[in-house]
Amino acid sequence: MSVSISPGRVGSEFVKKIKELSGETLQLCYQCGMCSGNCPMASNMDLSPRQIIELARLGLEEEIADSRTVWICASCLACTVTCPRGFDLSRLMEAIRLLTLRKGVDYVRPEEIPVEERGELPQIAMVSGLRKFSG
Repeated sequence: MSVSISPGRVGSEFVKKIKELSGETLQLCYQCGMCSGNCPMASNMDLSPRQIIELARLGLEEEIADSRTVWICASCLACTVTCPRGFDLSRLMEAIRLLTLRKGVDYVRPEEIPVEERGELPQIAMVSGLRKFSG
């Protein structure tokens, strides 16, 4: 995925909201790649966790929204445990998910799950999935 950076997007409202929701300072990350290297879900992501941090730092909200990465993040904290700077990437991912859901963009829509599958899925998985992936 190639990203073109428009002047003036850095320091956007998106960056401020991420900071407010996550409590994380995006500039703390120095792009070492430990998060991406230790993420058990990285092979399923279209952008690496490190790339998400950089896009967030640059205020490139649309590019992040076009990615599946924040939805695939399992919030397992493997990235946070191995980060030499103590950056909590799972909090960043959660903040991005919340901002997306607040716009009314759901990643999972219950009505699109086939009826026969709804009956077979564990209720707790359905509830937690809907909490994480829908507004």
